[in-house]
Amino acid sequence: MLLQLDMEGIAASSGSACTSGSLEPSHVILAIGHPRDRALGSLRLSVGKGNTDADIDLVLERLPQMVARLRAMAPISAA
Repeated sequence: MLLQLDMEGIAASSGSACTSGSLEPSHVILAIGHPRDRALGSLRLSVGKGNTDADIDLVLERLPQMVARLRAMAPISAA
């Protein structure tokens, strides 16, 4: 997901800047009660003053397509 987002020019991360390079799941996601596997699959997108409506629209357009493509490649069982 992160590679696909990067190829689209969308900056994203799998965790906070202070845990950059860590393979551990987000302590925040764990603290709010999500299991480890969900925390490992978290995605962080940040916005700021420099972002435009077009930037947000791009993410909203491309992200669902990426998720669908990745799910088709490696479907997660509902069990």
